[in-house]
Amino acid sequence: MRMVLALATALCALAAPAAAQAWPERALRLVVPYPPGGNVDSAARIVAVKLQEKLGQPIVIENKAGAGGLIGAEFVAKAAPDGYTLLVGANGPILFAPEITGKRAYEWSRDFAPISTISMTPLVLQVHPSVPARTLQEFFDLAKREGGKLNMASPGPGTTNHLLSELLQSVAGVTWTTVHYRGNAPATNDLIAGHVQFNFDQISVALPFVQDGKTRALAVTGTKRAHWLPDVPTFAELGYSQVVGQTFTALLAPAGTPAPVIARLSAAMGDILRDKDVIEKFDVLGAEAVAMTPDALRQYLASEDATWMPVVRKANIKAE
Repeated sequence: MRMVLALATALCALAAPAAAQAWPERALRLVVPYPPGGNVDSAARIVAVKLQEKLGQPIVIENKAGAGGLIGAEFVAKAAPDGYTLLVGANGPILFAPEITGKRAYEWSRDFAPISTISMTPLVLQVHPSVPARTLQEFFDLAKREGGKLNMASPGPGTTNHLLSELLQSVAGVTWTTVHYRGNAPATNDLIAGHVQFNFDQISVALPFVQDGKTRALAVTGTKRAHWLPDVPTFAELGYSQVVGQTFTALLAPAGTPAPVIARLSAAMGDILRDKDVIEKFDVLGAEAVAMTPDALRQYLASEDATWMPVVRKANIKAE
């Protein structure tokens, strides 16, 4: 019996590497925890085409929206760790959704295996043209005089847009009213119509409105000026070094996915995100194609978690 058990154990140990070497043998699913058409969905579709070429198997995009991204992320966290079901997530679903919804369905550091970042998108503080502020300081002065009358359009509780607003109020000693919408599109529509006075938005979304004069950009949240808006300073330049934040997209697998599969996916993503065509497609969207190794991504997520989770808890941000 002992010999039989030992043989079974040895066979199991050999089976995992063999399966990893044969991978992939069928189509892969990239689960996007948002509806089609948004920032994360666009990132998934850009890399899916190239990933299909690299791996020689079909790549299927599956949109599983709801609960701030928690539904799709939970689906992947509980999927078989075989390399065939992957998550294309962002700040909210990966880091904040379990805390904000109160449903501890997963924890990124325990339930996911990082593969690579995909893109980084800075945000911009933009105001409606009717707002009598042409600089960040003028905006803060206005907020201190009439903070209760200023409404900030948020695409939802716990989004990067919302968290930057909460952080800035704390850092700058100002207040305003946050109006939550069910997504970015209605929030943007109300800003353009002048029903709210300002918002934080990804440059990829805000750029055409700034260029058309429908909004006025005051500051960007990146670590350096965004080449799409070269005349707009960063918050750090203006003396608010704490106000740095970007929307990231990243590729993750369920925890326990074989290391050779993670390594192959990571290498493929590195090649894809250095591809000139891919870089240009992200640039058109107002985003930067960025690849990280699995270890670097894990460190990055830990840093983002340490920066933003205290903001979430201090503001007692909960899903409505």
